[in-house]
Amino acid sequence: MRDNDPVTSATRQPETRTATTPPRLIATDLDGTLLRDDKSVSPRTIAALAAAEEAGIEVFFVTGRPARWMDVVSDHVHGHGLAICGNGAAVVDLHGGPGAHRFVKVRALARENALDAVGLLRDAAPGTVYAVEQTYGFHQEPAYPKLHMEVPDGFAPAEELLAPDSHTAGEPVLKILAHHPALDPDAFLTLARLAIGDRATVTRSSPSALLEISGPDVSKASTLALCCAERGISHEEVVAFGDMPNDVEMLTWAGRSYAMGNAHPDVLAAASGRTVANNDDGVAVVIERLLDEHR
Repeated sequence: MRDNDPVTSATRQPETRTATTPPRLIATDLDGTLLRDDKSVSPRTIAALAAAEEAGIEVFFVTGRPARWMDVVSDHVHGHGLAICGNGAAVVDLHGGPGAHRFVKVRALARENALDAVGLLRDAAPGTVYAVEQTYGFHQEPAYPKLHMEVPDGFAPAEELLAPDSHTAGEPVLKILAHHPALDPDAFLTLARLAIGDRATVTRSSPSALLEISGPDVSKASTLALCCAERGISHEEVVAFGDMPNDVEMLTWAGRSYAMGNAHPDVLAAASGRTVANNDDGVAVVIERLLDEHR
């Protein structure tokens, strides 16, 4: 969901404890983490992921991306084939390949909460424009900039798109995207969290002033915790990787976590360890070492 431009810190997060328990699950972000800047998965990383699965360690892709953008890794799923998309708003089975994915779990943003969030943020940050991400559809306001390489399914004010009687009402809302043309990205994040409060979860993964608004308590961490509980995996048995504020909760929750060399300062503060940058295969470097440690 992001490019690798310089970023600034919004808030300092507490460090997580370092676990020595053998890993049973690897949870990795995609953009700026597993993927190189050209959005490719390097041969070294492909080999490391396959080696982890062969050793009995599950690999979960945990991303802000919508399910329809998962073609970049759909050829590299093993075993369960599941990915956590939309910052925890959906668990998706990627086995069907691009365009044929199946939603296993949806943690929707209630329209009432979404409308509250839009209204509160309009008042707090005039000039904010919105897009609405649903399970299959993507709609936006006319003034929302072309930030994504896709053609929207429709254009309308957010209040119209989120209305209970909207033509989009039959499909769950996964998250709202809020863009401001002038505010500093971290200042915008702090402002939005204060304005919206507990009506929704607000985070960001872009170097621009683009926020991602999900349901209350919906995050990469909370959905990953649900998936792990279903498998009898404790947080001490999870190794997590990330680079942006939407990864902070996941990195804090996991027993062992790594910030990329290109990570946001909040991520560096939250993770229990660091690795090299995404372009230097930082995820693969750690996986190789973990596999050597537990042979």
